[in-house]
Amino acid sequence: MNAAALMLVVKFLAGGMSGLAVHESGHVMTGAIFGAHPGTEPIHYAGIPFFAVTHHQVSRKKEFVISSAGLWMQHAGSEWILTKRPNIRRERSPFLKGMLAFNTATSAVYATAAFGKLGPPQRDTLGMATSLGRRGWREPSIGAFIAAPAALDVYRYFRPDDRWAVWASRGSKAVFMALVLFAGRPVS
Repeated sequence: MNAAALMLVVKFLAGGMSGLAVHESGHVMTGAIFGAHPGTEPIHYAGIPFFAVTHHQVSRKKEFVISSAGLWMQHAGSEWILTKRPNIRRERSPFLKGMLAFNTATSAVYATAAFGKLGPPQRDTLGMATSLGRRGWREPSIGAFIAAPAALDVYRYFRPDDRWAVWASRGSKAVFMALVLFAGRPVS
C-alpha cells in the first residue's frame, strides 16, 4: 500500500473514531445536563472488551434521553453530511465517509441488538425500551426506529437525487426523537 492510499485509510478511520466520540459525547452531555454524574465502566460482551457510559439513576424520561442521545448525535451528523455534501459518494472525502460509515454501521448493530435483545444490560436500546410507556416497550420495536434512518441514509448515499428519501430519512429521525413524548408516560 502506498503512502497516499494509507493516508486515505487513516482519514477514513479517523472519521469513524470521530463518529464514536460524537456518539458517546451525546450520552455524556445529556447525563451532565440532567445532573446524573456520567462516567464510564468497562464491559465485556461475547469476549469483546468495551466501555459503557454510566450515570446515576434518573427518571424514565431522562433515561430515554440519555440512552437516545448518542443516536440523536449520529443522526445530526449524518444529516449534516448528507445535506451539505449530497454527492459525497463521488467525492474524495475519506474523513466524512468514515464518520457516515460509523453512524450507519453503528445504527445497524444497535438495531440488530434490539431485534435480538442482544448485548450487555447497559445497552442503549434496552434503556430506551424500558423508559417508554407505562411498563416499557418491547425492545425490538426500538430496533425499527433505529434501522429506518440508517437504511434511508445509506439509500441517500447511493441515490442522492431521490427527494423522497431525503424527507423520509429526516422524518424517521424526527419520529425517533418524538418518542421522548412517550417516555415515562402511562401510555403503553
